[in-house]
Amino acid sequence: MTDSRTLPQPPAGGTPTVLVIGGGAAGNAVTILLRRAGIAVDLVEAKPDWNATTGSGITLQGNALRVLRELGVWERVAASGFPFGTLGITTPDGTVLHVAEDIQTGGEDLPATLGMRRPQLQQILIDAVRASGATVRLGTVAEVLEQDADGVSVRFSDGSEGRYDLVIAADGLNSATRAAIGITDKPEPTGMAIWRIAAPRPEGVERSDLAYGGPAYIAGYTPTSENTIYAFVVEGCRERSGVDPADRADEMRRLAQSYGGAWPEITKHITDPQQVNYTWFTRMLVEGSWHRGRVVLAGDAAHCCPPTMAQGAAMSLEDASVLAELLTSGRKWDDELFQAYYDRRVPRVRTVVDASVQIGQWQLDRVRDADVPGLIGRTMNVLKELP
Repeated sequence: MTDSRTLPQPPAGGTPTVLVIGGGAAGNAVTILLRRAGIAVDLVEAKPDWNATTGSGITLQGNALRVLRELGVWERVAASGFPFGTLGITTPDGTVLHVAEDIQTGGEDLPATLGMRRPQLQQILIDAVRASGATVRLGTVAEVLEQDADGVSVRFSDGSEGRYDLVIAADGLNSATRAAIGITDKPEPTGMAIWRIAAPRPEGVERSDLAYGGPAYIAGYTPTSENTIYAFVVEGCRERSGVDPADRADEMRRLAQSYGGAWPEITKHITDPQQVNYTWFTRMLVEGSWHRGRVVLAGDAAHCCPPTMAQGAAMSLEDASVLAELLTSGRKWDDELFQAYYDRRVPRVRTVVDASVQIGQWQLDRVRDADVPGLIGRTMNVLKELP
């Protein structure tokens, strides 16, 4: 795919210039791919540490791994993570009810699933962005965007200004850029919240296991290396003011201690409230188009969903791959190209968002005969196709 990309000619001629706002999965990936094609890219990220230490763990399925291979980082990802090919369903006491084979959505030559520590994945992508030759500014945001027919003039928080042929807004689910260009969609809570923590890997944990029921809707864990896992429990949303950060370890431990199997070993390590992350599940899908003029959305800025199918990062990485493919195809950067990006992505993203929300809603509604395995299987078979 990448070898066939050609350097496009923007309306003003010369080397195209792109501003990427946001250094998460989508922003990092599209930067790497555009730089490979010879496009000048500036990346700005609001967080001074580039989110290099944020998060506990991440589950990456084959379609995400396929894009990471396209980025040239697959070998480092494989060496850092823990691959597996099955999913266990257990009772709250740890009794295994069913073990399902994961669908290899990235093809037969990639693992079905790989768990890894989220900071390690971010660092691998950071290193690839740095190696690409992109200009990176941390602790910086784009404050003002003014468009005309040929490009976008941007004023930054450090007082500098820039002129670009295209701006890619990959600044997350609360994207300020999305709002600045007049797209009013915002993430909406689905009614669930998740507690997450990284912990040492108990002996014998070699796949994701999910327990439904008990004091939480879902309790699960995923191995992230030979020595680590990330564990999580999903419950109903609480008012944000009702979760004191100092009490997060106590709250998560209270929920987790009712589960058996590997959970007693995991629970012993839920002690530091600063290591426990608490967030609400949200849903959003921007409809109609993901661009206004020469500003285009990617990743969580365009869509988000609960992690019930572990597809959030995969959808962001796929956005980056498809957008970069179109931008480097030799076509004019115009409304038709940006609409083609939306039209190509939205059916696939909608399938994932709707399925992810539905799985959670079945839990909220206490639907006992919900066909969760069937819905997951149908969705994963869609994702086996190239984006």
